[in-house]
Amino acid sequence: MGGVGSVTASGIPVIASASDLSFAISDLVDSFHASTGLEVRYALGATGNLSRQIRAGAPFEMFMAADEQFVLDLSRDGLTRDPGVLYAQGRISIITPESSELHPDPSLQGLATALERGTLGRFAIANPEHAPYGQRAQEALAHAGLWEAIQPHLVLGENVAQAAQFAVSGNTDGGIIAHSLALAPDLAARGRSALIPAEWHAPLLQRMVLIRDAGPVAEAFYTYVQSSEARRILSDYGFSLPQGH
Repeated sequence: MGGVGSVTASGIPVIASASDLSFAISDLVDSFHASTGLEVRYALGATGNLSRQIRAGAPFEMFMAADEQFVLDLSRDGLTRDPGVLYAQGRISIITPESSELHPDPSLQGLATALERGTLGRFAIANPEHAPYGQRAQEALAHAGLWEAIQPHLVLGENVAQAAQFAVSGNTDGGIIAHSLALAPDLAARGRSALIPAEWHAPLLQRMVLIRDAGPVAEAFYTYVQSSEARRILSDYGFSLPQGH
């Protein structure tokens, strides 16, 4: 039912969805349809790119961002109904394919050792220029003192979903991706992962919002994502609700 692409058909609203939701959004859309009979579609992309598309008039009716600042900026500029609501807090994990000699650990010590020994091949993250999960990967690598040394080894994904595919492809030694993607069965079966401490990077506060001209079906989905059933689905993919919300 879901799909990638921002052009709607038959009046079905399109949800602009951050790539860390690649697997969770499919479950959310299916569960919403099962409980209401209503349909929505979704377009996946890096949050920064989706935000630019919204500013350019792309026909999205709702935006689920990986970094709340993009939503707050759109709201400030009058492109959304209101400032929206926080729907999740994300985390990052290091993941390595089964074929890699690199062992994933929360402290990134294995990565540091591979860099010191000169045994690290290519390593994937999302592009920090427009992907919040790429920005947080950069922050974590900087925290570990590895950012400068790892530069020649980096392979940048257009978004975190692409970076995840690079990381488990066998053509890299691994990568830092969204924890939600590392938990997804498709990727979990192809790699090993470790959760990086939340204190190593700025929080990934994920905010969603209705675009100014959103219709009733998008409104219903927006309400649904705040329900206990939707939060259970998000929790299954490693998302938590930000404290105090």
